[in-house]
Amino acid sequence: MTVRTRVVVLFGGRSAEHEVSCISAESVLRCLDTERYHVVPIGVTHDGEWVRSESADALVRSRQAGVVQPLVAAGPSIDRSAVLATNPDAVQIDRVVVLPILHGPFGEDGTVQGMLELANVAYVGSGVLGSAVGMDKAIAKSVLATAGLPQAKWLARAAWDLATPSAVEAFSAVVADVLGFPVFVKPANMGSSVGVTKAHDHAELIGALSVALGFDDWVVVEQTIVGREIEFAVLGNEHPEVSVAGEILPGKEFYDYEDKYLGDGAQLMIPAVLEPDVLAQGQHLALQTFRALRAEGMARVDFFYDDRPDGMGWVVNEINTIPGFTPISMYPKLWEASGVSYPQLLDRLIELAIARHHRRAQRVGRAR
Repeated sequence: MTVRTRVVVLFGGRSAEHEVSCISAESVLRCLDTERYHVVPIGVTHDGEWVRSESADALVRSRQAGVVQPLVAAGPSIDRSAVLATNPDAVQIDRVVVLPILHGPFGEDGTVQGMLELANVAYVGSGVLGSAVGMDKAIAKSVLATAGLPQAKWLARAAWDLATPSAVEAFSAVVADVLGFPVFVKPANMGSSVGVTKAHDHAELIGALSVALGFDDWVVVEQTIVGREIEFAVLGNEHPEVSVAGEILPGKEFYDYEDKYLGDGAQLMIPAVLEPDVLAQGQHLALQTFRALRAEGMARVDFFYDDRPDGMGWVVNEINTIPGFTPISMYPKLWEASGVSYPQLLDRLIELAIARHHRRAQRVGRAR
C-alpha cells in the first residue's frame, strides 16, 4: 500500500471573503498531486459548519452571473477531530498537513492556526502571531513603523471612538489636517479590498467610515500615494526567498474587489519593468516586511513605488499571509514567472509546513 501525506484543504469560511476562498480552493484541489497526497477537501460554511464531500465540484460553488455562490451544508456537519485523524479510510497515512485557503477573519487571522496548534497538526502558512499581526492593518503598520520600514501616513480609530456625530466630525478634521484628501478607508481586519473606499472629501469620508466599520471594530485611514502598484511573493521559513516583481494596472480608480475577482479590467504585468537596483531594493524590503511581521511559509507583500524625481520611492502597503490562489492570482503567477510551477509551489508549501512543525516540536514545552 502506498504511504501518502494527508492534505486537508480548508476553504470557504465565515468571512466576507468566503466566495474568493472557494475560487482559490478550486485551483488548489485541481493541482494537488493525488498520487502523492490523500486530499480531503473540507468546506466551512458562512455559519461555521464543516462539510465534507468526495467531490470537489460539490464543495466549490460554481459561478452564476459572475458571482460564486456561498458554500452550504447539504447534510450534517462533520467532527473536526475526524478530519485531522491520521488513519482514514483504508489509506496508509504518514502525516497530516492542513492547507488553509481561508481568506480574512476566522481563517487568516490566527484563529484557525490556534486551533491547529492545539491539535498538534502541521499547517501551511504563518503561525498564530504572524497571522494575527498580518491581518490587522493597524497593528501591522505599528510594527512596520517600529522596524523603520517606509509607509504612507495613516490613522486608526475604534468604532467606539467614532460613536457620535461630533466624534466623527472631529476625526474628519484630523484626517484633513494630517493626511489630506483623498484618502483610503479600510476595515482593519479584512482583505481582498472588501469594505475599502476611496474618499475624496469630508462627505465621502463619513460614508466610507460607516462602510468600513460594518466589517470590523477598527478602521484605518491612509494617505493616498501616487505610484505604481508592485507586489512580491515570499516563500520560506527561516530562509525565505522573494519572487520577481509583479505590477497591477487597475481597470478602475483603484484595485477593488470587483476589479480583482469579477471583472477583467485590471492587467497584471509579470515581471514588472524595473531597473535591477530598484528591483533589488523592493525585494529586500519585501523580505524585511515578511520577517518584521513574523510571517512564515508564504505571503504576498504589496507596495507602491513612487518613481517621480521627488517621489517617496518604495512604500509598503500591506502583507497578505494567505494570498489568493485563484487562476488569476498574483502569488502563484509570480512564482511561476520565477521558475516554480503551481504544483511545485504547493509541494514546497506542504514541505515547509512539515519542517516548521518538526522544528517547533523540538522546543521545550512543545514536545509531546
